[in-house]
Amino acid sequence: MNSSSKITLILFFLLIFSLLSCSENSSSLPEEMTEFIESGSGVFNFRYQNTTSTSTLKIYYHLPENIAQDARILVVFHGAGRNARDYRDALISEANQSQFIVIAPEFSTDNFPGGDGYNLGNVFIDGDNPSITNINDESDWAFSVIEPLFDTIVSQIDNSSSTYDIFGHSAGGQFAHRFLMYKPLARANRIVASASGWYTFPDLSISFPYGFDDSPLHNSSLSVLFSHQMHIQVGANDNNPNASGLRRNAQADVQGIHRAERAENFFNFSQNLAIISNLPFQWSFTNIPNADHDFRGAALSAAQYLYN
Repeated sequence: MNSSSKITLILFFLLIFSLLSCSENSSSLPEEMTEFIESGSGVFNFRYQNTTSTSTLKIYYHLPENIAQDARILVVFHGAGRNARDYRDALISEANQSQFIVIAPEFSTDNFPGGDGYNLGNVFIDGDNPSITNINDESDWAFSVIEPLFDTIVSQIDNSSSTYDIFGHSAGGQFAHRFLMYKPLARANRIVASASGWYTFPDLSISFPYGFDDSPLHNSSLSVLFSHQMHIQVGANDNNPNASGLRRNAQADVQGIHRAERAENFFNFSQNLAIISNLPFQWSFTNIPNADHDFRGAALSAAQYLYN
């Protein structure tokens, strides 16, 4: 074989290797932006109005082929990595099998920076120091994006659903349970709040963000809150007190020293409060055996809970 043939053969194998590598790691490939939702997986820009302007969010979605008009819609809240596409991809197989639609908004750091902007829903300019003077207009809350997004989705695909389900994991689990608190009249049907790093307890003796005091939640109806179907889940092995990104301070550590402990304490506190207040309680709890903080396993567990 001459040198020219050898070079050609090497280039051929490099090309094959490159194609195989791309197919194994689809998240490295660019995804074409679409204007409207089409069958399969895609992404589109959702425009929403806040106090000063019209802004946009990327919405990653999966719409199974030949989906029924009344198919259930699952709105998915990503973790602190703002990786909505990965969360959508983790649910594609389950969505195809159980015939539900995945809608995963990506809350960018440009529009909703830090934990104040995302985990705490952008309710306050400084969520750790809430006051009347630093509360944002409700149209600027990250929570306020969800209902208009749902209206856009059902309109675009001619879906007849009157409600939607929610799955949020880690920072998204924080967003999910606080969304229920701040938007009690939202059309959310079932909510899975998974592996939150810490929680807002329905406790009037503790200031937000760890409790309801010093925030609009002070006047919340516990009856409405506990009547929603919220499912708290956490991995049994999500028990590292030094886990990356886990908030550790005096207020958070009162809830427990790791995610598994905090999830169980949050649920038990809420359940006991409902019993003391003589209120119906529709929440549930699952400690997932042999599971850690991986969002893929959490997504599978949530889909099975919701649709199987």
